[in-house]
Amino acid sequence: MKDKDINYIAGLEKAIKKKYGEEAIQNPASFWDEDKEKRYLIQLVDFVEKQRKYELATEPENVDGFLMTKKLLNKERKINCLVCYNIVRKINDEIYLLKYDCCETCYIKYVEAREERWLKGWRPKNVTKSN
Repeated sequence: MKDKDINYIAGLEKAIKKKYGEEAIQNPASFWDEDKEKRYLIQLVDFVEKQRKYELATEPENVDGFLMTKKLLNKERKINCLVCYNIVRKINDEIYLLKYDCCETCYIKYVEAREERWLKGWRPKNVTKSN
């Protein structure tokens, strides 16, 4: 290394020490000991376990031709469409219920091409139960 490089690095180190304190220029390994290493390894194992559980819960599963996460399948089922009050029977209806609070038929009639208005709270009035 050249003298200029060493002087430049020393100057940077002094400036960092002045602005952020003594700990900012210390080697992080100097603060590490056996106890911290053990706690870190335990935390790492816990983290990996949580990560695996999350990946299993979000793993897609084929349900009647649709890929759905197990998280969605474990949710409490809504029984009726909130617009026409028909009983939900198909998986398509359940998918639309999760996102739009209506069955597939109501989605096609009222929501399609009006999604923005629907999501803001608009609902049709005087809807009769369809078969």
